[in-house]
Amino acid sequence: MAAEHITDLATEHYLEFLATGVVLLDADLHIQALNLSAENLLEVSASRALGSALEELLDESNEWYPLLHQAIAENYPMVRRAIPLTTRTGQERTVDITLSPIAGKLKSGCLLVELNMVDRLQAISRDESEWQAQATLKEIMKGVAHEVKNPLGGIRGAAQLLAGELGNPDLQEYTDIIISEVDRLHTLVDRMMGPRERMESEPTNIHEITEHVRQLIEAEAKGGLEIERDYDPSLPEFSADGGQLTQAVLNLVRNAWQACGEGGQISLRTRVLRQFTVGGSRYKLVCALQVIDDGPGVSEELLPRLFLPMVTGNAKGTGLGLSIAQRIANQHGGLIQVQSEPGNTCFTLLLPMEI
Repeated sequence: MAAEHITDLATEHYLEFLATGVVLLDADLHIQALNLSAENLLEVSASRALGSALEELLDESNEWYPLLHQAIAENYPMVRRAIPLTTRTGQERTVDITLSPIAGKLKSGCLLVELNMVDRLQAISRDESEWQAQATLKEIMKGVAHEVKNPLGGIRGAAQLLAGELGNPDLQEYTDIIISEVDRLHTLVDRMMGPRERMESEPTNIHEITEHVRQLIEAEAKGGLEIERDYDPSLPEFSADGGQLTQAVLNLVRNAWQACGEGGQISLRTRVLRQFTVGGSRYKLVCALQVIDDGPGVSEELLPRLFLPMVTGNAKGTGLGLSIAQRIANQHGGLIQVQSEPGNTCFTLLLPMEI
């Protein structure tokens, strides 16, 4: 094998691990090569994209088309920041673009296009901040739980001793109230702490979990709720605590049900994300489970605090369901994101798949 061909293969291999989308265009703006990040950004597979005109994949209204022609015509590199980009499916992104004309095997030369998603980088930064905030909150809650549980135990013990000393049975009713309220507070603190620290990992099929949750919720709704499914059958099994994930998904779907109410609609959607960053770490494969509802949406003032304990927009809610779901996701190396507008609220559970 020629040394030049070996170098080309090595370069192509390393390009697949870049977070930057890389696209090679000929002088007529036909795609000659692209890496995995570019596939994800353009929402197209390499097998379909190769040889296609760029305008078949990206809306012609994108303002950076003149830049491409200018870079080729003048044979001069160009950099532009925060350029809006719209795919053929209508997805809107913001990217930083680097255009580099290069001498290639094509008779008219070619153009190397580097695309960095600004909004994705911002999302990664938000995710990392959320991850750190959850870790800090976890340590604070541990300390608070310890400080609360100790006096609760003392109060309960004193109430039991007092009940034994009281000769009047009517007065024992008050000690029973003290004991029951202490037990209730103890349970509340345990729930605020979320799931157990130790996970029992085993090969897990995410669709078995979503189907189990769907059946539970539809049974509770008694025909008053419609749950649609859009599953990616290519998702492999991955190591996880099935019981904990079931609880997390159940909390998300129940939250969606409370939001959209009777007659509402919920969608469960799964996809596999490749070379994706979660909580500051990059993973080869990530499972993305979306729970979408058509309820009124989450207010802007509530959105940043949504995963904090005791925060809820539901007057009858405890404010623990989403907090616990986020803790479970964190224990699996993942996290939960939320996007919301009236009629379309989407919670996305991201779970790294180590296979």
